[in-house]
Amino acid sequence: MAKKKVYLEGLEKFNRVSKPTNVILNILFFFLAFICVVPVIFLIIISFSSEDSIAAIGYSFWPQSWSLDAYNEIWKMRSAVLNAVGISLVVTIVGTIIGVFLTTTMGYVMSRPVYKLKTLLTWIVFIPMIFNGGLVAIYFVNTQALHLKDTIWALILTLLITPFNVIIAKTFFRTTIPDALIESAKIDGASQLKIYFQIVLPISLPVLATIALFLAFGYWNDWYQSLLYITKDNLYSLQALLQQMQKNIEYMAKNAALVGVNASEYAASMPKESFRMAIAVIIVVPIACAYPFFQRYFISGLTVGAVKG
Repeated sequence: MAKKKVYLEGLEKFNRVSKPTNVILNILFFFLAFICVVPVIFLIIISFSSEDSIAAIGYSFWPQSWSLDAYNEIWKMRSAVLNAVGISLVVTIVGTIIGVFLTTTMGYVMSRPVYKLKTLLTWIVFIPMIFNGGLVAIYFVNTQALHLKDTIWALILTLLITPFNVIIAKTFFRTTIPDALIESAKIDGASQLKIYFQIVLPISLPVLATIALFLAFGYWNDWYQSLLYITKDNLYSLQALLQQMQKNIEYMAKNAALVGVNASEYAASMPKESFRMAIAVIIVVPIACAYPFFQRYFISGLTVGAVKG
């Protein structure tokens, strides 16, 4: 007991940070956090700025006047926006769940040294990181062979698995999950599925949260798949819909003679700059609010262990 106490005291002394260093690190971390938060605050301020203020003094933390015109315009289109929010939520949740499951299962299989096809699968996963079949080939496979056009699965399946995430999962399982743990479970008669779901996954929360975070960000921020595969208005994701709204306003403003007087007057009265920022706020805030929940799993996953000394 005495030796253990001396050993712990030595570790504490070795890991101890002096007070000046601690103060410097706190100031540095505060500064970095400030740099990350300020652009978001600036974005919100501009979205509430009046168009006259933006025209007079440009983007500013202290606008001459405030306005809710941008959000009022979005509110007028609330039925389409709410439908697009629902589509984005469904795509993000379903895609993230399925993507995490498939990515981690593939990474776990490839990480096992006794699996005979692990080298072949590694090359199959690695090659698409360098080469791909091209946009035309991918489009025809998804629309003609898989018939995904104008379906919600076109927004989910096209982003489901990426080689980078698989490599992350493989590396984590290979370096973190002890072979002795797997072998002891096999000796006790556990099947591969039981080992994976009851032993491997509970101690793999960091990689699960990391991949889930990547997938959720990718699905929520995606608009390109809607541009390629969706022509029905009720299947547009939030990002695709808001981008389309902004393009329509800009088109009407630039082509007043073609769209008619009423449309051009409406476009001229639109708060273009603040409207653009309001769109960005609507896109950024929900996913930013979701991040702390992922962070909790990062921390809890790092404290879980299965092999005790």
